[in-house]
Amino acid sequence: MDRKDLQELKTIVGEEWVSTGDSVRELHSHDESFHPWVLPDVVVWPHSTEEVSRLVRWAYDHKVPVTPWGAGTSLEGNPIPVKGGMVIDLQEMDRILEIRQGDFQVDVEAGVVYKDLNKELRRYGLFFPPDPGAAATIGGMIGNNASGIRTVKYGPTREYVLRLVVVLPGGEVIRVGNRARKSSSGYDLLRLFTGAEGTLGIVTEATLRLVGLPENFMALRATFPTVSDATDTVFQVMSSGLVPSAMEFLDAEVVKVLNRDRELELEESPTLLMEFDGYSEEGLKAEMAFVEGICRENRSLLIDKGIGPDERNRLWEIRHLTFESIKRAHPGLEPLIMDVAVPLSRYSEMVAFVKEEVSDLTAYLFGHAGDGNIHVVVMDRPGDEARWRRVQEANRRVVLKALELEGTCTGEHGVGIGKREFAAREHGEALEVMKRIKETLDPHGLMNPGKIFP
Repeated sequence: MDRKDLQELKTIVGEEWVSTGDSVRELHSHDESFHPWVLPDVVVWPHSTEEVSRLVRWAYDHKVPVTPWGAGTSLEGNPIPVKGGMVIDLQEMDRILEIRQGDFQVDVEAGVVYKDLNKELRRYGLFFPPDPGAAATIGGMIGNNASGIRTVKYGPTREYVLRLVVVLPGGEVIRVGNRARKSSSGYDLLRLFTGAEGTLGIVTEATLRLVGLPENFMALRATFPTVSDATDTVFQVMSSGLVPSAMEFLDAEVVKVLNRDRELELEESPTLLMEFDGYSEEGLKAEMAFVEGICRENRSLLIDKGIGPDERNRLWEIRHLTFESIKRAHPGLEPLIMDVAVPLSRYSEMVAFVKEEVSDLTAYLFGHAGDGNIHVVVMDRPGDEARWRRVQEANRRVVLKALELEGTCTGEHGVGIGKREFAAREHGEALEVMKRIKETLDPHGLMNPGKIFP
């Protein structure tokens, strides 16, 4: 970037919203993953779709790579600007444009943080269900089709996207979708852009479908003597006809870390956290009794239950703090996070395989059990080539096992950099169709380059 280039960018967004400072570039050179940092040449903060359009048009005219940026909380290198160029940070576009209470919808800009959105929606008795845990922006969640602890009942982000404003490579602005709750009109471009990780365009605004806040909650923590007892319980609860709003698995090692880091006194055994919600407290009590019976049939050691927001929040705080507690327990080490998902009937088999595969590593196993989603955090030293090769080999074997069981290489973290090598094995000839779509919309390959495709 020479002085003329920077001046042209400042003309678009204003003097104070363009930076080439070292500290700013470093902040936008990495996410929460172990992947190598890459400095962008410049970071810009637009405040409107028009400014994003002008920035992207300028970048395309000058053949400058563009990487959209939300909050930088992703876990597969998704927003790392691997080709340098321009990072477009959308965090200044953080307005809730309109809450349409009667339609159960909200219009937002891409930089809105979903936790802030739900805090505001609570006043209207509504909420946006996807809950990835980290303080992610709506644009980042759409780009990654984020999931989380409530996906088992409510589904991932794509189920809530009704309308998008997207800036295409070259700067063209299009609007896809509508406000209707269903449509059979044309190609489903909403789903094309949702999960595309910013490789096809930049989402600047979204209309989201909302859900009414349930009247009552039932939260339950159950511990088990073995991992298989816990994972077998998952399958039995899900096949019983009950619909938990969340179902999470924590291995004993995870509970140990939480106890040390958070000064808790939880039983250090394989653990399930479950939540059910609904209108009737009596109905939830009946469901609780049924779930307790399933847990006891699988040799549950302890059942800690409670109905109401306080008990529910107490239990889910444990789960949301997991990744940070693991990192704090191992200063000086870096995390490699495995993220696979398999059919629910193969969940126990997959967990057993993972436990064996990482038995010689500093590894922590947990996940969204009700979705068949498994996370493994391995803490080690990327600088130690021999050890890191072992970590990466374990990751490779876990992914290949998930694909063998007809699952996916990435349950919710996206492809980014980390899962590119498995894309062809998972998608086969369909990957070539994806490439043709990418080449049609982005013929110069400038939009978040280096992601998704091997």
